[in-house]
Amino acid sequence: MGRIMRFAGISLIFLSGILGVRTAEAGPSRGLRVADGPAMEETTMIQKIRKTDQEWKGILTAEQYRVLRQAGTERPFAGKYNDHYESGVYVCGACGTPLFASVTKYDHGSGWPSFTAPIAEGRLEYREDRSHGMVRTEVRCAACGSHLGHVFDDGPAPARKHFCINSIALGFASANREEGMKKETTETALFAAGCFWGVEDKFGRIKGVISTRVGYTGGHTKDPTYQKVCSDTTGHAEAVEVIFDPKKVSYGELLDAFFRFHDPTQINRQGPDTGTQYRSAVFTLNEAQKEAALEAIAKLDASARYDCPVVTQVLPASEFTQAEDYHQKYYEKLSQRK
Repeated sequence: MGRIMRFAGISLIFLSGILGVRTAEAGPSRGLRVADGPAMEETTMIQKIRKTDQEWKGILTAEQYRVLRQAGTERPFAGKYNDHYESGVYVCGACGTPLFASVTKYDHGSGWPSFTAPIAEGRLEYREDRSHGMVRTEVRCAACGSHLGHVFDDGPAPARKHFCINSIALGFASANREEGMKKETTETALFAAGCFWGVEDKFGRIKGVISTRVGYTGGHTKDPTYQKVCSDTTGHAEAVEVIFDPKKVSYGELLDAFFRFHDPTQINRQGPDTGTQYRSAVFTLNEAQKEAALEAIAKLDASARYDCPVVTQVLPASEFTQAEDYHQKYYEKLSQRK
């Protein structure tokens, strides 16, 4: 309750601009299954991106908005990627999520960019489209819900899939740029240590941390929001995602900071904030992180630093949903208003 009281006095400043666009997910229709088509990599967990309609209008051109957010269609043979065959990756024109590899692009003759398969099936959503007197399968970006085009069963063997995508719904990253990005290796860590406002602020001050964002993870319901998570019924924890340069700061050093930033012996609370959403947890993205977290806890317990044992959970990372914009960099925004 203490967290909610702190929040109540300022929340009205932000509420008018945070009603996110929510898109219902649907499985592939008309016989399209997740197993169909030679996906280029294993399906990965997609981070959902939600913006208001006004925010999309501020980001996209009028024509992009018409196609991506209003399910419009550009004229055939008019798009810049119809006859484009450079090596690289095609990304969502709205949010930048990688969607199609250039090696899957081919000339279908339809007048729109055509692909045989996405990079991973989890990058796309499928919906039944009954517009214009036809029954088709619409394709959307799974991250932001933007309309991309349609998928048909008239593609080349063996999968026979034809992803017919609007050029204006895409962006492109050349292979040269991708190679450069690979050299700039970063790693991700995910921590829960009570109210995520202060935790994010503290992690953001560590040298080697490239970026942070707050959100919800570890729950059992879809589309968590601050209000839902505060009900203590969704199972989510308030968490901070930390992107860092391992050459400048190690995961072990971030773990040390994590334990300094809060009291890991408190169960389902931190200070005045109570509820499972305020629990202490490390959400690991690989086996090395899991081993490091367990080792750190064992050392803390053996050190007798605390009167009670450490109760921090070590759990495999699940879907991370970014929190509402007014929670991001909260203390930074607060200091700017003073």
